[in-house]
Amino acid sequence: MNTSAAVSARTSKLAAERLSAYYGGFQALREVTMSLREQSITAIIGPSGCGKSTLLRSFNRMNDDVRGFCAEGRILLDGEDILRRRDLTSLRKRVGMVFQRPNPFPLSVYENVAYGPRIHGLARGSELDAIVERSLRATGMWAEVRDRLGASALSLSGEAQQRLCISRLLAVAPEVLLMDEPCSALDPIATMRIEELMQDLKARYTIVIVTHNMQQATRCSDECGFMWLGELVEFAPTTEMFTRPKNPRTEGYVTGRFG
Repeated sequence: MNTSAAVSARTSKLAAERLSAYYGGFQALREVTMSLREQSITAIIGPSGCGKSTLLRSFNRMNDDVRGFCAEGRILLDGEDILRRRDLTSLRKRVGMVFQRPNPFPLSVYENVAYGPRIHGLARGSELDAIVERSLRATGMWAEVRDRLGASALSLSGEAQQRLCISRLLAVAPEVLLMDEPCSALDPIATMRIEELMQDLKARYTIVIVTHNMQQATRCSDECGFMWLGELVEFAPTTEMFTRPKNPRTEGYVTGRFG
């Protein structure tokens, strides 16, 4: 395994150290070690079933909800081992997830964005209005929906629904954004707009994206990890991985010879 980007003395926002994960008797992750820089986009690539989503969901303990799941090793968020953390609500406020398909609540646009701040007790009244506006502006939606905040979120286009879900996440002031194939249900133009949004957001957030689309990984990410059968085979700056991969398995995958 290439450990050029293993946990080291450099500043990292999020890191895995010898992380292994199991679903009952099946081992999904095998001693994964990686360090994710603050205000950067990290892509995780690899064929289906290689452990990409398991790794991503481990970063905010979403796998804990799966019966029979357990993990070993450490996951560090600002140096704190979150695998030993009991308060998952506050963890998931700091480390939020955007899913493969847009999943807006069957509520108005306003209520979708206001939902998180309300349940976390972050704001009400005019303060809540300001959070909703700021979150919608951050995803470029404000001009589009400002005059129809009371409309159903389900009436929006697929791209707008995904932007709304990101706005809903930003409303609770997270630090890390986890994105599990966020463009797979979108057309190429909508995908381009979401990718542009990610570039804007990385100035304020640490972003981790799982993608099957290697072109998307090259367009969007600063660093890239290649997973194979639960192992992190290689982790490197994205340009280096796609032009000068160090591991033959990485080269075979990024050149399309297998996978």
